[in-house]
Amino acid sequence: MASPRSISYAFLLCFIIQTVFISLSSAYNVSSDGRAIIIDGRRRVLLSGSIHYPRSTPEMWPDLIRKAKAGGLDAIETYVFWNAHEPSRRQYDFSGNLDLIRFIKTIQDEGLYAVLRIGPYVCAEWNYGGFPVWLHNMPGVQELRTINEVFMNEMQNFTALIVDMVKQEKLFASQGGPIILAQIENEYGNMISNYGEAGKLYIDWCAKMADSLDIGVPWIMCQESDAPQPMINTCNGWYCDSFTPNNPNSPKMWTENWTGWFKSWGGKDPHRTAEDLAFSVARFFQTGGTFQNYYMYHGGTNFGRTSGGPYLTTTYDYDAPLDEFGNLNQPKWGHLKELHNVLKAMEKTLTHGNVSTTDFGNSVTATVYATEEGSSCFFGNANTTGDAAITFQGSDYVVPAWSVSILPDCKTEVYSTAKVNAQTSLIVKKPNQAENEPSSLKWVWRPEVIDEPVVQGKGSFAASSLIDQKVINDASDYLWYMTSVDLKPDDIIWSDNMTLRVNTSGIVLHAYVNGEHIGSQWTKYGVFKDVFEQQVKLNPGKNQISLLSVTVGLQNYGPMFDMVQTGITGPVELIGRKGDESVIKDLSSHKWSYKVGLSGLEEQKFYSTVNTNNETSGWFADNVPTNSRMTWYKTTFKAPLGNDAVVLDLQGMGKGFAWVNGHNIGRHWPSYLAEEDGCSSDACDYRGQYDNNKCVTNCGQPSQRWYHVPRSFLQDDVNTLVLFEEFGGNPSLVNFQTLAVGTACGNAYEEKTLELSCNGRPISAIKFASFGDPQGTCGSFEVGTCEAEKEILPVLQQECVGKETCYIDISEDKLGKTSCGSIVKRLAVEAVSITVHYDSKSLIIDWQSKVINAGTIHYTRSTAEMWPHLIQEAKDCGFDAMETYIFWDIHEPRRREYDFSGDKDFIKFFKLIKDAGLYAIIRVGPYACAVWN
Repeated sequence: MASPRSISYAFLLCFIIQTVFISLSSAYNVSSDGRAIIIDGRRRVLLSGSIHYPRSTPEMWPDLIRKAKAGGLDAIETYVFWNAHEPSRRQYDFSGNLDLIRFIKTIQDEGLYAVLRIGPYVCAEWNYGGFPVWLHNMPGVQELRTINEVFMNEMQNFTALIVDMVKQEKLFASQGGPIILAQIENEYGNMISNYGEAGKLYIDWCAKMADSLDIGVPWIMCQESDAPQPMINTCNGWYCDSFTPNNPNSPKMWTENWTGWFKSWGGKDPHRTAEDLAFSVARFFQTGGTFQNYYMYHGGTNFGRTSGGPYLTTTYDYDAPLDEFGNLNQPKWGHLKELHNVLKAMEKTLTHGNVSTTDFGNSVTATVYATEEGSSCFFGNANTTGDAAITFQGSDYVVPAWSVSILPDCKTEVYSTAKVNAQTSLIVKKPNQAENEPSSLKWVWRPEVIDEPVVQGKGSFAASSLIDQKVINDASDYLWYMTSVDLKPDDIIWSDNMTLRVNTSGIVLHAYVNGEHIGSQWTKYGVFKDVFEQQVKLNPGKNQISLLSVTVGLQNYGPMFDMVQTGITGPVELIGRKGDESVIKDLSSHKWSYKVGLSGLEEQKFYSTVNTNNETSGWFADNVPTNSRMTWYKTTFKAPLGNDAVVLDLQGMGKGFAWVNGHNIGRHWPSYLAEEDGCSSDACDYRGQYDNNKCVTNCGQPSQRWYHVPRSFLQDDVNTLVLFEEFGGNPSLVNFQTLAVGTACGNAYEEKTLELSCNGRPISAIKFASFGDPQGTCGSFEVGTCEAEKEILPVLQQECVGKETCYIDISEDKLGKTSCGSIVKRLAVEAVSITVHYDSKSLIIDWQSKVINAGTIHYTRSTAEMWPHLIQEAKDCGFDAMETYIFWDIHEPRRREYDFSGDKDFIKFFKLIKDAGLYAIIRVGPYACAVWN
């Protein structure tokens, strides 16, 4: 039976949810004061999460938003991506996953609020920070994000366009829509000092321009301590408990709580623990915060060429509560959900209570929010090593290191950030069951013809200088720089030791001299200058030099980042060395020809499903090459069965792009391995300040091997995969896989309820269960020094096996007395959802090929008392499975009269097989033969 306290919380939560639905049906007022955002006269505790609409698909949006709502969020926050919506000046695109209005309406349909961060500079690890590159190339634009009339006119035009679109659909709260807040500019305070007085004038202009649009809801500016009124300045970071707004009449708001971090090519996988993330949230609310947004709640995918950096991966998973594919990232999602429910139940106290704090020393504090109706308390311990024992209002408490305990009534601890009660889900990848990949994939190929730029040096325009690659308005990753040099036999540069030296902005460079590839070079995230130098063999007379500059996303952050030159910056030099002497010939001012893109990419579009000429013409089926630069590959495949998320395994490939049915799923670069050092096999210690170098994994492995293929990209019948390979790779290993929860574990504390789920699949078995002080982690649990006096495995099996979700109340009343004394006890459980399929070679159980030795025991030919011994004897002899027929005649001796008693109880027989840890094979027949009557 629920406690009166839990019933009152549930009632209050229902009231809050009802209020949201009612308020979203008609116009309502949104304002603020020094305590909170106020909606229709009521101060609110608001929990929000970032979901960027272009990083998923419209088909995914409803599920993502529903899961965010189920996780306890009140609002969804998103940027608006200028360069995606206005790729060419005054030519707009709001189709497909760029349908901003549809996204906001989907939020509204789920009864949530929306926070619209128009920017239009967004950073967001997005290409060029969201600015269209044509903006940089407009006459009169010296630099962006400062006082510049041309730039400001364009920014105002786009901002007003978005506002007008939203107003037309009545989506601001003042019109009855879900949008309660809007943002102008983004993190400008981090850069404003670099722009001097012009920076201050610019931010004042931004505020006035935004305010003039009359949207009827408050505007915010994040990371802008000088935000002019009426802008509300907000905080971004891993921790914002020490943040104070620049105006006492502004609420304490956190627009970006970084749930993890982004990943770069050559970088490791970052992880932020559920405990630390929850600690940061609880501490923020302990210190007066009332609005908090997770960046990201769902990170998603950088489809196509949208990633910034440069050198940022296609995945933008961010270790968010919803993973890249939309699955619950457990335990993070569940641990935060529990926190959200507690915070929202304390809304009145947090937004109206008088605040007092007791300092116990050593970074330990108790904060009380008191109203006439009651009080709520936070106990915070920011010490990184030691738990704190405190006495508060006559009672004793232990506050774990680096944690916050929440006591809604100032008496009973209801939530501790250090005590995770949510399940841990282990996601597994399983083969495509629709066909036997990779052997079933039949590849055709064709070369990317590069004779014109490499041999002939033929381009589409020319200049007597090295150009900034942004001149081409980001039409392609690829730009050819081509020149020729005539060397006479008596030229002083001649030597036996000659090199070509090329200075770049850190792009990928492929260098060709006289039609021969002499080398390639690339850098990594954060490197903006690089020097390529390679030995060359030149000929008397004309020598053709062709350099292919390849961007991997344009810089998206930093002071004057828009002014940083991209591509081959120069100088480009030929160097002849004779002993200690060097002769340098600078080619930078030569006549250079330029060609944008690659023929198969920008012109012939070999990836397109529209151009039927591409189906067979020019493609070869024989002698499929491997490790071949500048090569196209194509195959057809069957869509993986079911509804699980689909990934493309590109192990063996180098670098390039991948298309599924014409959809560009992003850049691939599985050959770029993460750094070897920095990972640990030990469990991550959540205690202490987090940064993106803490708790990393995947050292020495491909930075990204698997690539998301949204289900909406797939067709029921034949699907087409096209790969462009820039470096050289082997497509024979490429295959499609699906993702599913393979194991669900709990390690929850007593007096809590553990929820176990395998994401829509029935739980097949409980592999481990211990109530006491179990040790280890999911997949390697062990019994501790004490546990329940009775066997609890049957209890868990009864509660969970065969169900998609089960709930276990953790108490001695439910699980039995223990020998653990007064310690706080925990229940550790490991549940699995077993899947069985096959290929041409073997059965595949839990995605592992198995050799099964089976033996036949007919349950009806022995007695129920004999079964345990017979099964154990078979197991001891090395059998993996027991096989039996089902005998129709003994179970239905007369029509519709059934008998499953005694030695006919095959359910009991199969349970004994399961208890012995063996598989079972059931031969239903119903014709059995079997020398049976």
